[in-house]
Amino acid sequence: MLLEAGCHFGHLRRKWNPAMAPYIFMERNGIHIIDLHKTVVKIDEAAEALKQIVKSGKKVLFVATKKQAKSIVAEKAASVNMPYVIERWPGGMLTNFPTIRKAVKKMATIDKLIADGTFSNLSKRELLQVTRQRAKLEKNLGSIADLTRLPSALFVVDVMKENIAVKEAKRLGIPVFGIVDTNSNPDDIDFVIPANDDAKDSIDVILTACCAAIAEGLEERKAEKADEKAAAEQSEEAADAKPKRQRKARKEAPVEETVETAQAPAEEEAPAEEEAPAAE
Repeated sequence: MLLEAGCHFGHLRRKWNPAMAPYIFMERNGIHIIDLHKTVVKIDEAAEALKQIVKSGKKVLFVATKKQAKSIVAEKAASVNMPYVIERWPGGMLTNFPTIRKAVKKMATIDKLIADGTFSNLSKRELLQVTRQRAKLEKNLGSIADLTRLPSALFVVDVMKENIAVKEAKRLGIPVFGIVDTNSNPDDIDFVIPANDDAKDSIDVILTACCAAIAEGLEERKAEKADEKAAAEQSEEAADAKPKRQRKARKEAPVEETVETAQAPAEEEAPAEEEAPAAE
């Protein structure tokens, strides 16, 4: 599948980055060919790591602003309900996250005011300005509206083009998954996937495999939550049943035992009355 998708095609030899030498199989017609055996191993490693991240209830942010990757990333990330950035990377999105959240909240506030009719009294010009502002926010930040906290991982399609995003993630200690071509530096990437990052088919195949692992992790998380809920309900039922059993046991206790316990104090008090005259 990787071969058919053209994942093995690298860049021209003169554009290569020597750090990618371990992932290069050979050179043909001045173009480097990527070793797909290593690509398969790296995809499996990345998929397993993504699965564990998602299984623990965390988010993965997909980043791809290059033209040929936009639609694929948007489709695949939306299918597993993950945030993504396909327009311009907003500088400081990770390092200055509270400011980005304010912009997202502003978008929600505008929606609320439009819905309750507050903007109906505005002039046409003012309403047009507000609508344009809302459209701009939606274009740049609409896909990360549900991202209420920093993502636990970053998935980057072209690490050379998205170098600002990679730097921000490294500064905050967020692990980076990246499709790395022969002209890129893999040193800053935690999970390197050596492959062609320019061909649509190549990006599609790799993202399909990674998103399948994410979907599997989400399903396992759902199953674990269901098991925990069932266990909690069982423990609650057991706790409720215990006092009922105790009350039932008290009711069924023999009457003779209660009579004996009632007479016991009287028998203990009798010798005390007899000893009183002797002491005098």
